[in-house]
Amino acid sequence: VQLQASGGGLVQAGGSLRLSCVLSGRTFSSYFIAWFRQAPGKDRAFVATIRWSAGPMYYADSVKGRFTISRDNAKNTVYLQMKSLKPEDTAVYYCAADGTDHASTYWYMDNNEYEYWGQGTLVTVSS
Repeated sequence: VQLQASGGGLVQAGGSLRLSCVLSGRTFSSYFIAWFRQAPGKDRAFVATIRWSAGPMYYADSVKGRFTISRDNAKNTVYLQMKSLKPEDTAVYYCAADGTDHASTYWYMDNNEYEYWGQGTLVTVSS
């Protein structure tokens, strides 16, 4: 399984960016695909997740109303549309995937629960 993240860059506060995560190597019908981010000196933090087949989407409170996660099954791609960006959104953004069963209700927020990871793409928001 391979995940390839792209789309990061430098943007001014209030601007927008769209990140892409291209998945390959197997079928992902039962998988959740997530975005996490890691700012300098901080732990990796959950941003959003979506089920590859029809199903729910979940967001971190800090990005609700500003970020949208979506998927294009035909292109094997998950997107993270980011709007109204703030300097505190500056981080390396990673996409992750996992298809196993989980007992915890909020497992999707725990980066340790994801088996596959992309390489990360840097988002820098200037003030």
